[in-house]
Amino acid sequence: MSAEQVSGLCEQLVKAVTVIMDPASTQRYRLEALKFCEEFKEKCPICVPCGLKLAEKTQTAIVRHFGLQILEHVVKFRWNNMPRLEKVYLKNNVMGLISNGTQSILEEESHIKDVLSRIVVEMIKREWPQHWPDMLKELDTLSKQGETQTELVMFILLRLAEDVVTFQTLPTQRRRDIQQTLTQNMEKIFSFLLTTLQQNVNKYRRMKTDLAQEPKAQANCRVGIAALNTLAGYIDWVALSHITADNCKLLEMLCLLLNEPELQIGAAECLLIAVSRKGKLEDRKPLMVLFGDVAMHYILSAAQTADEEGLVEKHYVFLKRLCQVLCALGSQLCALLGSDSDVETPTNFGKYLDSFLAFTTHPSQFLRSSTQITWGALFRHEVLSRDPLLLAMIPKYLRASMTNLVKVGFPSKTDSPSCEYSRFDFDSDEDFNAFFNSFRAQQGEVMRMACRLDPRTGFQMAGEWLKYQLTAPVDTGPMNSKTGEGLCSIFSPSFVQWDAMTFFSESVISQMFRTLDKEEIPVNDGIDLLQLVLSFETKDPLILSCVLTNVSALFPFVTYRPEYLPLVLSKLFASVTFEVIEESKAPRTRAVKNVRRHACSSIIKMCRDYPELVLPNFEMLYNHVKQLLSNELLLTQMEKCALMEALVLVSNQFKDYERQKAFLEELMAPVAGLWLSPEMQRVLSDPEAFISYVGADNKIVDPVLEDPSGLNRSRISFCVYTILGVVKRARWPAATEEAKAGGFLLGYMPSGSPIYRNPCTEQVLKLLDNLLALIRTHNNLYMPEMVARLGETFAKALDMLEVEKNAILGLPQPLLELYDSPVYKTVLERMQGFFCTLYDNCFHILGNAGPSMQQDFYTVEGLATQLLSSAFINLNNIPDYRLRPMLRVFVKPLVLSCPSEYYETLVCPMLGPLFTYLHMRLSQKWQVINQRNMLCEDDAADDNPESQEMLEEQLVRLLTREVMDLITVCCVSKKGVEHNTTAAVDGDDDEAMATEVTPPASAELTELGKCLMKQEDVCTALLITAYASLSWKDTLSCQRTTTQLCWPLLKQVLPGNLLPDAVSWFFTSVLKGLQTHGQHDGCMAALVHLAFQIYEALRPRYTELKAVMEQIPDIQRDSLEQFDSKLLNPALQKVADKRRKDHFKRLITGCIGKALGEQFRKEVHIRNLPSLFKKVKPSLETDVLENEDGEGFTVLFEP
Repeated sequence: MSAEQVSGLCEQLVKAVTVIMDPASTQRYRLEALKFCEEFKEKCPICVPCGLKLAEKTQTAIVRHFGLQILEHVVKFRWNNMPRLEKVYLKNNVMGLISNGTQSILEEESHIKDVLSRIVVEMIKREWPQHWPDMLKELDTLSKQGETQTELVMFILLRLAEDVVTFQTLPTQRRRDIQQTLTQNMEKIFSFLLTTLQQNVNKYRRMKTDLAQEPKAQANCRVGIAALNTLAGYIDWVALSHITADNCKLLEMLCLLLNEPELQIGAAECLLIAVSRKGKLEDRKPLMVLFGDVAMHYILSAAQTADEEGLVEKHYVFLKRLCQVLCALGSQLCALLGSDSDVETPTNFGKYLDSFLAFTTHPSQFLRSSTQITWGALFRHEVLSRDPLLLAMIPKYLRASMTNLVKVGFPSKTDSPSCEYSRFDFDSDEDFNAFFNSFRAQQGEVMRMACRLDPRTGFQMAGEWLKYQLTAPVDTGPMNSKTGEGLCSIFSPSFVQWDAMTFFSESVISQMFRTLDKEEIPVNDGIDLLQLVLSFETKDPLILSCVLTNVSALFPFVTYRPEYLPLVLSKLFASVTFEVIEESKAPRTRAVKNVRRHACSSIIKMCRDYPELVLPNFEMLYNHVKQLLSNELLLTQMEKCALMEALVLVSNQFKDYERQKAFLEELMAPVAGLWLSPEMQRVLSDPEAFISYVGADNKIVDPVLEDPSGLNRSRISFCVYTILGVVKRARWPAATEEAKAGGFLLGYMPSGSPIYRNPCTEQVLKLLDNLLALIRTHNNLYMPEMVARLGETFAKALDMLEVEKNAILGLPQPLLELYDSPVYKTVLERMQGFFCTLYDNCFHILGNAGPSMQQDFYTVEGLATQLLSSAFINLNNIPDYRLRPMLRVFVKPLVLSCPSEYYETLVCPMLGPLFTYLHMRLSQKWQVINQRNMLCEDDAADDNPESQEMLEEQLVRLLTREVMDLITVCCVSKKGVEHNTTAAVDGDDDEAMATEVTPPASAELTELGKCLMKQEDVCTALLITAYASLSWKDTLSCQRTTTQLCWPLLKQVLPGNLLPDAVSWFFTSVLKGLQTHGQHDGCMAALVHLAFQIYEALRPRYTELKAVMEQIPDIQRDSLEQFDSKLLNPALQKVADKRRKDHFKRLITGCIGKALGEQFRKEVHIRNLPSLFKKVKPSLETDVLENEDGEGFTVLFEP
């Protein structure tokens, strides 16, 4: 190929690259240039000479970078087909570029250095060590030429370690060859890295003060930084002996460098990786040298200097690293020090704790939070927790916590030194708020651990702080609350102090009661504090809320002095009716609502946890409640019902069926009167009458103040809340003997378990018909003709609340609004809240009815039919956000608590039609989503904006999870695994997923599952839903269904005669799932396992499965034949399970989906070289092309 041709092509390429990079180029022109360059890289036979010409020093940086990219492309994609001499030519030229083809270290662009090192690493990955044994020697020789070459050698060594060990981006055998050779040469490599670091640091230190030598010093400094970065890539995985060799010379050097401003971050990074190493305890012992005088001195002086420099980003990053180093040191100490180990507590342990405390008291909230886990580990440690130095640290730690619990440091504010640091760490106040809440919870944990070791000190501090807050003047700060003049907002100095003190005292006092013996509890001090709190008066809702928490925290002292109970009750009841301005017409703000709600829940909590204590005062409690209930407008419905729940909880202590029943009858009389009245009966059973009664057909002029039907709505709410409270709380005694004596025991089941009766049954069952009528009516409100009847103001009354939407879309709540705004701003929002709460509560009642009334509920005549004609009516029009809670709070608890005797009569008749319907509904929803995604380019109409689509899609996802969870709970028993589903249902899509998934061997069908699978239509619905859901675009649901549900369901029908089409469909569904979710390791592993199970179990009976396999893109037919023959010939079944599964996975690779970024990527093929070590048995379908050049052991690159 002539030089002219090369020059001519290069000129064209330079023009093309210039066009691509010129911001002024037109789109069309740029695309043409790009196409020309890409075609050149793919097809031109003279890439190497052109690339080398473009990479010459005389060209501009952009052109040189392109030239080097061409060479990289050649190595990655053409290497296997290049003649040997051309490989040698290219390699020699690239090494020549490193030697003298780049600008000096300070002038050269970093992207040029980067691509040059990449080319060398790509060649190493293909040829070292077999065909290029002298590679390390060559690098060593290059590094002797000067700083420029040494830096590039560092880049090469780092990139090699990253590709081979960290990211593992090459075939297994090549990776093994290179890693083993690296390990064999590690002593040389490490000493090379250390020598390079030491020499360059020494030169840098000598010359940095001499201005004339400035550039030389900078060059040495650059090499030092590169050496530290490279070390960081190796320290993580090399044998610990290299790190601790030579009396821990490396660690000593790193400690010295902590005081070198230019190199300190790199040194801290390396130190952190070294100290965080896991491995055999014996090998980690030398790391304790870092607790020695010298190392400690360097670490602490570096921290001090960095802190004194003020807030500069570089120094702050360094401080964070040092803090992590100290944390990791603490973890190593905790791991190495044990009752059976010979490691002593270091002599500098006190010094270590002091410096660690300095980080805990630093103004940066991020640094404070970083220390918490290590404090927890120290306080928990079997040996260290008894160490006098650590015990002496507890009061100091608690003092620091008193400051750290105060919520200051919002990035938008300037009211604390922490704010400045927060601006580095957090993007917004919401971001900081989320961080601080989890930081505070973490501190609570650690404080409780500290108080386990020293309960009295914590209590004493809490007492002092509480007394101080009770006497301190209120400082509302510059911002006034919207609740009223002179009241705190959540940012007021007084409130943040109260809030922190309350959290502190709650954590500390609860731990003291758990730790100290009864006679050691300081009862007098506790009662003194309680009296102070009870006599404290405030009109500030935020502070009053804190006061109530303190009352609850100190309440356990009342168990020692019951005479204080009436005082506590009076305080709480006064807060139930709290108002800032009496008789105000304006809606209450959230802060006021919170106080009232808080008081109610404190009363409930007291009655739940200490019912025996409250029982003697039952009459007083009852009279209090009666008085409050007599005024219909004084309390909200929720507050009334909370107080009634508290009474029911205490009444359970009567332990006398007749007395409890009589009490409940009296308590519920007003509800029964209202609920069973002819007018209410008419309203509850007719959607039109209902809409009119609750006022949803009105047109309202003033949507904030005017609400004529508010009272009607509150009457319905009151009835529903009360029924729910009673069903939830009324119970029989836990002890069988007491239940028998009190008249609760009716007899025994055939299985021997006792049958109890609930004192509330009679009352609740007579209200059931109207409740079901209300549910039926509520479902029918969603019919188009009913929605049309809603008034102009209330057209959206059945929509989701904004709060719910934000929660589903994961949007944060604005901070201030949480407390200051009125709770429902308009009558429309009040109406939305009414419908939403009413719907949920009706289903909560049905969900609680089973566990509460047991056989009395399950044997209600025609219950299945009644439920089908109420709860499950008009489901087609019910939106997803209403269907979800119905499944979760009603169907799931009902099914889980139902005894097997009622499966045939109640559960199966109900679940059969439900599952069939849910499958149809979800399939349609996912079809719409998939079509929408396909039509994405032809923009959809604007009446459905993107946020709405996202909301709908996310709701379909959440509903899918709910349905799959319900099916799993009904059908599959996981032995030894608790069903904790509600929390996870709203979890993020990208929950950490295990990569090796094998379904629990013990996943068996439950009795109910077997019962459902006996009915053909239900069985079909379950199987189709489970397998169709595998290709719906919800990773979480797919993984759960694959691992827990699919195989147990299919296994149940295997003994029968399945139609060949059905078998093919199940198998194809799994493969489709792989196509959709293959990019996620967790899903992929689970689906491959499931496909393997199905194929192994059913292939012998159904040849159709082979036909499905043959349709997989790029399947190797001969390999499939090999797999099949082994599978069908039992005599050959000797291959280990894992080998068979790996073979199967290779067969179906063609249908495993890839992430979008991977789909169009050009495949890189790196060939295996002749084995370095023992002869490996050829695996199934070995790479035939492994060595067609017959090169064998001929060395490719001579030095």
